[in-house]
Amino acid sequence: MTNPLCAKLGIDYPIFAFTHCRDVVVAVSKAGGIGVLGAVGFSPEQLQEELDWIDEHIGDKPYGVDIVIPQKYEGMGDMSAGELEKKLWEMVPQAHIDFAQKLLADHGVPEWPDGSTSMGLMGWTEATATPLLEEALTRPKCRLIANALGTPPADKIKQVQDSGRLIGALCGKVKQAVAHKEAGLDFVVAQGGEGGGHTGDVGSVVLWPQIVDAIGDLPMLAAGGIGNGRQIAAALSLGAAGVWTGSLWLTVEEAHTQPAQKQSLLNATSEDTVRSRSWTGKSCRMLKNDWTEAWERPDTPEPLGMPLQGLVTSDGIRRTAVYADKGECQKVAFNPCGQVIGQINQVESCRQVMQRLLEEYVDAVGMAGGMLPEG
Repeated sequence: MTNPLCAKLGIDYPIFAFTHCRDVVVAVSKAGGIGVLGAVGFSPEQLQEELDWIDEHIGDKPYGVDIVIPQKYEGMGDMSAGELEKKLWEMVPQAHIDFAQKLLADHGVPEWPDGSTSMGLMGWTEATATPLLEEALTRPKCRLIANALGTPPADKIKQVQDSGRLIGALCGKVKQAVAHKEAGLDFVVAQGGEGGGHTGDVGSVVLWPQIVDAIGDLPMLAAGGIGNGRQIAAALSLGAAGVWTGSLWLTVEEAHTQPAQKQSLLNATSEDTVRSRSWTGKSCRMLKNDWTEAWERPDTPEPLGMPLQGLVTSDGIRRTAVYADKGECQKVAFNPCGQVIGQINQVESCRQVMQRLLEEYVDAVGMAGGMLPEG
């Protein structure tokens, strides 16, 4: 399964594990893949603490960091993070804040201890993501940077590449992948519509080969619907240089997911997800529940654009994560995941998942090869 991309990164297998849990980053990298820490939601100080821990425990293995600098968002402009946040809050209707807070209260989700009702911008803009990127670039073992929404700004691409690291970005359309290539990125992550988090409309099996054909020799990582070795074999057979996985790691032993939240994910079927703008302001696949349905009703506020909706919902993100087992929290919890969650129904360690993926991949390739005529 190894290839030139593996050689550049110093990994054994082209299996990329996107996660917000530092323990998962370390465990996957030690098992031969590469863990990629999702930095959105962290302050620069929090990210420093997480990366300090990773550096201390990962040995000589590499890892990556994923940031979010959308190509388009409300309030774009050249201003400081503080100035931008002040401007954006002026654009948020009080009715949206009240509605979000009422949903949480009606379902018995405890308030945040200090009484605050927002986490701020959470890194959804260039002003707030830049300090996170700069922190990541101080870490020699951080070998790649990924941007989760759109082509990164040209100065950020140059900054990362000049540091000797690889930089890539996610996409859900062919034209986005072409834009990534034209901008000079080192790899593209093509995520089909069944994937978790921010995703497009086109399914993986249709999207992946189109993007491979469109970007030529630029490595494409396949995302959306990767939960076993058979799906890895399918992705690589369609031209992918590796796989970008996320939902797969939400329920592992090392994940920081609260037990109640983990159980919601383990119980879910592939039909239990929905693409909704209710949390971030952009279409994001997650478990559907009372929260997602409430924001779709005609008599309730229309979700705002990114990052305005995030200002409204950030309090709910942290409260439903921390108080996952309180009241009817899971009915309003933010549980982003892909349709592949339906085939994840037991808790495994990261090493067990990696071993299973490799064994299933070998079996799938052997089965496909056995269909060829002899001689």
